[in-house]
Amino acid sequence: MSSPEPPAPAVRATRPTADDIAALVGELRATFEAGTTRPVAARLAQLKALSEGLRAHRGALLEALDTDLGKSAAEAQLTELGVVQQEIGHHRRKLRSWLRPERFSPGVMLAPSRGEIHREPLGVTLVISPWNYPLNLALAPVVAAIAGGNTVVLKPSEVAPATSAAIASLVAEHLDPAWVRVVEGGVEETTALLAQRFDLILYTGNATVGRIVARAAAENLTPTVLELGGKSPVFVDEGADLEVAARGIVWGKFTNAGQTCVAPDYLMATPRTLSRLLPLLRREIRRMYGADPSRSRDYGRIVAARHFDRVAGLIDEEKVLLGGLETADRGARYLPPTLMTGVGWEDAVMQEEIFGPVLPLLEVAGPAEAVERVRAGEKPLTAYVYTRRTEVEEAFTELTSSGSLAINLTLAHVGSPTMPFGGVGESGMGQYHGRAGLEAFTHAKPVIRKPLRPDTLRVAHPPLRGLRAALLRRMMR
Repeated sequence: MSSPEPPAPAVRATRPTADDIAALVGELRATFEAGTTRPVAARLAQLKALSEGLRAHRGALLEALDTDLGKSAAEAQLTELGVVQQEIGHHRRKLRSWLRPERFSPGVMLAPSRGEIHREPLGVTLVISPWNYPLNLALAPVVAAIAGGNTVVLKPSEVAPATSAAIASLVAEHLDPAWVRVVEGGVEETTALLAQRFDLILYTGNATVGRIVARAAAENLTPTVLELGGKSPVFVDEGADLEVAARGIVWGKFTNAGQTCVAPDYLMATPRTLSRLLPLLRREIRRMYGADPSRSRDYGRIVAARHFDRVAGLIDEEKVLLGGLETADRGARYLPPTLMTGVGWEDAVMQEEIFGPVLPLLEVAGPAEAVERVRAGEKPLTAYVYTRRTEVEEAFTELTSSGSLAINLTLAHVGSPTMPFGGVGESGMGQYHGRAGLEAFTHAKPVIRKPLRPDTLRVAHPPLRGLRAALLRRMMR
């Protein structure tokens, strides 16, 4: 099992100073300006090297993820290493076709002419990753950045220090330091990084820090992709397959001990549906994690004591149906899968993203009230619906706004390399994964070609009178 508390980051002889970071960014900019990252073959070679590095360092990465989060090898392979390898493979297969110029017609006013969209690299990019999926959410954006022809500074989370160190070792050994560099550290190092000029910043984390990143980026008019979070709801409709729903909800909620930005944050259903669903939820928790989840190799740990304390503070013991604080162990960072019933919309557990293994169950009159409850809050990163009814699917699709909507499944959709992933409103801005990642890390540059003769644009030159003016009016209708 994992240690009670993540070890403190090792003291490094060369902890980067602000000057070191400025020099590092300057070196990466020199690489980019030299055109080193532009050839597609070179990008593919770096992606291949990253894939090989993941395989070579697999044991060290699995050990680090266990140390930081208590992740089993199976879960780490499924949600961390496997997702990154899938992203790499998808980019390697599709990159050349994605980069082919896309033709467009400039319109009759510019005829005869032809247009193409060319995707060009942005430059030097910064990826700031979180602690909850510290490998996946660090390296998946790096895949997109490399594929786009950029250089990258990666700042892993200091809250998952073992994984941060393992990533730094992997990158140093397998990737060209002229392309990708890792800066470890905490707030001081992140602040020094944000003082530099980048051409894109991708940050994954909470909205509070997201605002800090956005303010810093604004100083240099740097575009940002902000992957944040929110209270992602799940609604279980009457008539849904409750066994399938219970399995999906338990897996989606309690994977990584609930520390997932797209985990179902709270569950809504009618009283009748809740009464039938509750025993199935209890059964699935026992089936997946055993009678005592603290002994299950498949159940993770809270990342640190302060995060344990925050989540524990949201639990109202009088409303706990299963789990709760009685069997929790702060020293071991263990919080059991917890179900809370009789929860009100004004309760503490409903005022912030839980980001832990606590699932509040709330009664609604039906899908119409569920839709209104979703609309009343901030836009979530995703929303979930279990239903057999097309009209309910359509209601959530048309009347609610969320980063994504998943019908009759939880969690698994975010690992798809063909689905754009991102938030809206308070849950973030911008998207990545697969082609969306390439698009995020490149500029779509229109290139218009027009022959010198005939010089048809003379019709638009002054003086605009008579037949010329009439012709322009007709063309511009």
